[in-house]
Amino acid sequence: MIITSTPDVPGKQISGILGIVKGNTIQSRGLGGHISAGLRSLVGGEVGAYQKILDEARDECMKRMEQEARKLKADAIVNIRFSTSDVMQGAAEILVYGTAVKLK
Repeated sequence: MIITSTPDVPGKQISGILGIVKGNTIQSRGLGGHISAGLRSLVGGEVGAYQKILDEARDECMKRMEQEARKLKADAIVNIRFSTSDVMQGAAEILVYGTAVKLK
């Protein structure tokens, strides 16, 4: 499956649009993450615990989006975008979406 943030696939022609596909998850930081983030906010720097959680969440979202596209028998997903939003204190939704297409 070709997955790209561009509106097309270089060297390929889109023969049909199958629809929008998406994958999402809601992740909580947990107590350890809150303590780590609190300490990091005092001294500055990257919050590794949050970064790891978000990286894993993005990977899971990509898998879910690709599964939707495979159900549609897509050859590629174009124009993908990520979105992150707080849904409650200590939890965020990560969403990835794009357009499932058939290629010639």
